[in-house]
Amino acid sequence: MHQNPLLIILGPTASGKTKLAVKLAEALNGEIISADSRQIFRGMDIGTGKDLSEYAVNGKIIPYHLIDIKQAGERYNVNEFKEDFFAIFQKLTDQNVLPILCGGTGMYVHSILQNHEYTAIPVNSELRDTLKELNNELLRNKLSAYPSEFTKQADQSSHKRMIRAIEIAEYLIHNDLQSIERPGIDPLVIGLTSDVELRRQKVINRLELRFNEGMIDEVKGLIAEGVTKEDLVFYGLEYKFIAAYLFDELSYSELKERLAIAICQFAKRQMTFFRKMEKDGVKINWFNTELNPDELLDGVLSIYKLKYKDRS
Repeated sequence: MHQNPLLIILGPTASGKTKLAVKLAEALNGEIISADSRQIFRGMDIGTGKDLSEYAVNGKIIPYHLIDIKQAGERYNVNEFKEDFFAIFQKLTDQNVLPILCGGTGMYVHSILQNHEYTAIPVNSELRDTLKELNNELLRNKLSAYPSEFTKQADQSSHKRMIRAIEIAEYLIHNDLQSIERPGIDPLVIGLTSDVELRRQKVINRLELRFNEGMIDEVKGLIAEGVTKEDLVFYGLEYKFIAAYLFDELSYSELKERLAIAICQFAKRQMTFFRKMEKDGVKINWFNTELNPDELLDGVLSIYKLKYKDRS
């Protein structure tokens, strides 16, 4: 019998992850754990694509977790996600319910599969302020000055990640990192992908739908409740660009055009991150979203049953 199975559904924005995860949850006695860094916030529904109506299938409501757990304007990080995830994972596993991790925040998913303890290292705002003006070359030089055992897992692919790597190395010089015992997991990772042009069209169509559903009014409501422009910029994409529109920094046509471009670029970055996960040793079973929904479901169920054939 396989111990602690975990089914993971990942993919770029607008790839249909939630619809597939819900169907799988119904078929496999599962519950969904969201791996979306923005769906945790209450009141941020349309812009984050919560699509809560999709959690009903064949007259059954599929339970979900880590959605609407924080107030808009608050912060949430990958280490908090890990703590919350493992608590829910253990509870569901103990109840013989299949946990299905579903979302497009690659860093959240990867943190579970790799379980790096470094995510628990706190932010050092003072150090970050001294580093943010340095260029990439200077940051690399600074990072190379630390003992190699503190930097061997450093991601040097961007300015932001090198600053985090230095922050980690600096912490480890002065502090011991305590190991946290986690329940073991036996994951099966399913990825959804499509032709780039088809993905772009899906993004544009969904964006138009969200505007029609009242996405701008949603952001107006958040501002009225005290969520600051800085918070909205921090949450990015829809919230960042609509805030710029509401503060007269963009026209309506500029908002729609620039937001569509930004979301397509974001989807490309998501795919880049997932490919990096594969280079790090994560096996992702890719399915094309152009498949008939029933064929897609049957294909994933076949892989699931093959991997967990001894599960009772």
